[in-house]
Amino acid sequence: MVRLKGVAFYFILLFVLDSMERFQNRYRIRSSRAPFWDYGKNASYFVTLCTQGRVRWFGAVVNGNMERSDLGELAHRCWMDIPNHFPFVRLGAFVVMPDHVHGIITLDKPVEHANHSPIAEDRRLDDPIALIENRATRNRFGAQSQNLGSIVRGFKIGVTQGARALQPEF
Repeated sequence: MVRLKGVAFYFILLFVLDSMERFQNRYRIRSSRAPFWDYGKNASYFVTLCTQGRVRWFGAVVNGNMERSDLGELAHRCWMDIPNHFPFVRLGAFVVMPDHVHGIITLDKPVEHANHSPIAEDRRLDDPIALIENRATRNRFGAQSQNLGSIVRGFKIGVTQGARALQPEF
């Protein structure tokens, strides 16, 4: 009887996996990003960044207090360093936890530099003229160097490079 329940669960799991999207032939969850939102717009964003596999690289909670490891201190320094690389960023509250970081990032670009480009409505890939002019494949929100994704990418690169220098197995 227990075995039958396990078999049924296995088939349900296979059904769920088969219905999931794949990226580079791997299963993945859908993006939690709103497809209609321009993440380069001036706004405050609450972000959570997790370590791969939720490994507790950044420290441990001991007696209710977070005790950061060397890698946790590195993550803290990299977070605090974000405005030095992105002068239009203001940092709000943040916390480094054993396997993740929570924080608030506020984009505060001058109005004339803020990305307020309209969303392109026609992104047809079968339009040869658009393909030649690169209109069909261009990001509909403009350059991706001053948005939330580029900030998060820079933070992750900084932590990863520093961590590999401290602990090559990272």
